[in-house]
Amino acid sequence: MANNRPLIFALVILSYVTALEIDKNGYILYCPCMGRFGNQADHFLGVLAFSKGLDRTLVLPPWVEYQYGRPTSIQVPFKNYFQVSPLEEYHRVMTMEDFMQDIAPAVWPEEARTVLCYMPRFGSEDCNAKEGSPFGPFWDTFDVNFVNSSFYRPLTYDVHHGSTVLDWAKNYPPHEWPVLAFTGAPASFPVQKQNRALQEYLVWSDDIDAKAQNVIDSFPRGPFVGIHLRNGVDWERACEHVEQSPNLFAAPQCLGYLNERGRATHELCLPSFSTIVKQIKRAIKKVNASIIFVASDHDHMMDQLTEAFSKLKVKVLHSDGAGPHVDLAVLGRANHFIGNCISSFSAFVVRERDVHGLPYSFWAFPLKKSAKASSLHQEL
Repeated sequence: MANNRPLIFALVILSYVTALEIDKNGYILYCPCMGRFGNQADHFLGVLAFSKGLDRTLVLPPWVEYQYGRPTSIQVPFKNYFQVSPLEEYHRVMTMEDFMQDIAPAVWPEEARTVLCYMPRFGSEDCNAKEGSPFGPFWDTFDVNFVNSSFYRPLTYDVHHGSTVLDWAKNYPPHEWPVLAFTGAPASFPVQKQNRALQEYLVWSDDIDAKAQNVIDSFPRGPFVGIHLRNGVDWERACEHVEQSPNLFAAPQCLGYLNERGRATHELCLPSFSTIVKQIKRAIKKVNASIIFVASDHDHMMDQLTEAFSKLKVKVLHSDGAGPHVDLAVLGRANHFIGNCISSFSAFVVRERDVHGLPYSFWAFPLKKSAKASSLHQEL
């Protein structure tokens, strides 16, 4: 009887996996390895559209985070921040944890794990999928090693135009490639215009939702203006080059994907305090706000803002360590939001507010017209 145990165990596993209905169209895995949450969220919407276009189940990766003092990234389960069920209304999804435990043994055996990348990385002849952080720590979280690499150049991720879907099906048919595992997100950054509306399916988890509501419940009664300030040293350095990079980061969200609404300026990227005060005053008047809620990556400017609005008897508040995701959820519920056009963190809030038809504006936007442009406008 003892000799039959391995066979019995194998049959039980096979029966269990079969009951889960393996997707015959295959699966998509990827490492969200570029940037912090804002960038990863942009990419996620693109990968969601890509997965639906290819009609493969999207395996929801954990969010990659970095903590001060830790040498490598940490991986936070997807469902810690967002609900899974709303995404299922759009397309088939499952968490990485469930995939690795329940599906991978049947469709992605260790000896057949090939990783996909556009072209060889780090001057080698393969994808080097686990080279550096967060790449290595991400895959190590699930004990994943790759035995081969596949380069998909010149295929693209744009499933809305051309023959992209057919090209992927031809080069990577599901019966030969049940799993497409990518070194990075198979999506463009910033998020493609056609994919912005997919924000509708990113619904905060009950935990984040409750924490955000607790923050709001702690405010004095009345409407509030939410603002996002990007002003850390790394951001200041990035803004030095913004005029040479008109589509830097999330700039298309206010300037347009073809810069049809102007080109980025330093003030748009790193607004002066006078601009900040002027726009907040305008927003306060518009919604009759009595509170300013500040989210920032560095300096919340609490003292300066408190002094600037003392005569208006407006309270300036922040969440005091609740975390960036809670801040995002609070900003999404403000009576008016003022964000940074260049920031992908602000872009997340803007997309969420678009879903619910809530008002927002951007620092130093619309752009001031030059004297030449103003003269031409008057002539016309």
